[in-house]
Amino acid sequence: MSNHDATLVLSRREDAVQTLTLNRPEARNALSDGLLAALQAALDEAAHDNKTKIVIIAANGPAFCAGHDLKEMTPHWQDGDHGRDYFERLMHKCAHLMQSIIRLPKPVIAQIQGIATAAGCQLVASCDLAVAADEARFATPGVNIGLFCSTPMVALSRNVARKQAMEMLLTGDMMPAARARDIGLINRVVPADALRAETLNLAHQIASKSRTSIAIGKEAFYRQLEMGLSDAYIFASEAMTRNLAEVDAHEGIHAFIEKREPKWHE
Repeated sequence: MSNHDATLVLSRREDAVQTLTLNRPEARNALSDGLLAALQAALDEAAHDNKTKIVIIAANGPAFCAGHDLKEMTPHWQDGDHGRDYFERLMHKCAHLMQSIIRLPKPVIAQIQGIATAAGCQLVASCDLAVAADEARFATPGVNIGLFCSTPMVALSRNVARKQAMEMLLTGDMMPAARARDIGLINRVVPADALRAETLNLAHQIASKSRTSIAIGKEAFYRQLEMGLSDAYIFASEAMTRNLAEVDAHEGIHAFIEKREPKWHE
């Protein structure tokens, strides 16, 4: 287990659903070194918890996540190398976290209230699914302060069309939740008082599926996206063949033919 402050990310499991709650509300859940370490540790733990089938990333306070903690970062300009070593380690740590979400063998849902900006928007884009309150807002506003959102761009540009991503990156404008849904950044928009229930309903629906097939399918989804068409079909065919050899596929297909509910082996 990493050395981290467990109070920065609160972890709670309800049946097969693990909720990780960012808990720096006074700082709009900005991704400090401590919060990044705590969230990384919580995700690593969820990956190996056999009772967890799906993860929700939520947040306390009026904001989901305001991105990196600029107040923590700027003193490092006084370092001998003007902060280059610190900033490089910070960006590496953040990139590793975002990729951990993609590589987690369990689906991850972002539950968003308030703002999700810069690296906070990157966090939303890195999750497999996202449900937002109708009052939520999204932006990659680095350009407004002379710091282009280059790392958030990686996740953003893999979620929305190029011109939509570039508009967000070049203007830094806040985007309302309904528009974020329309361009594919998030899945659902609900009234604030229904946010938790809607997210949990979606999580429980997915948790009712075969853990094995979802783990195989999630990995295949992201890996084939980076391939050319022919290689993607070869890789996906191998994934499907591997899936067909699993006990859950046998059970699921027989249950479908016999018109009954499947009983997954896990």
